[in-house]
Amino acid sequence: MSREARSVLLLLGLAVAGHGARWLLQRPASPPGELLATPPASEDPSRQRARSERLARPLGRGEQVDLNYAPAEEIARLPRIGMSLAKRIVADRVAHGLFRGLADLDRVPGVGPALLGTLADRVRFGGVGAANPAAGEDAANPRISGIYGGPREPVSDRPVDLNSASEADLKALPGIGRARALAILAYRRENGPFAAVSDLGRVPGFSQALVARLAPFLAAK
Repeated sequence: MSREARSVLLLLGLAVAGHGARWLLQRPASPPGELLATPPASEDPSRQRARSERLARPLGRGEQVDLNYAPAEEIARLPRIGMSLAKRIVADRVAHGLFRGLADLDRVPGVGPALLGTLADRVRFGGVGAANPAAGEDAANPRISGIYGGPREPVSDRPVDLNSASEADLKALPGIGRARALAILAYRRENGPFAAVSDLGRVPGFSQALVARLAPFLAAK
């Protein structure tokens, strides 16, 4: 093929490419009514309604919430505590361990003397020993203990170190079987040591409520 023929073919190719690019840039927007990708399915409306009704249900007469084990949804049922403050209480519990009484609860931002007075007869502090006068009697409350199923285990004097625990050490913890123990070990291998106990929430299979329940038994050294 001669040089002139190659030049003509090259020019024709450039012209076709230019027209294609112009067509793509000037392509009109999708017409109204065009079908779009199906949005992700939302939560079942009946479950949303049941959850909303539960959150709106005030505490019954004599009913108490265990601030050391209840999830944020249960804590939010307390008077003058919304979901935002309830989540801060749970986050503080995960980061710093169990509340020993009302004095410890005062460390949470948004909690002050007036609110502590309101909560005094509405809350319990399980897992810290009955000798603590601020905690009250540590008898099981059916409404609260039922959240986790079965009685709670006593707090260990020697917490398990997430960064050195073996599979057997982890399986001995309440609520952790072989699958969750192996998940912790796999996360540790892939991501390095845990910086804090709250990092356990990043491990597949560990909800915020479960991490809060395990926090008194764990350390991250």
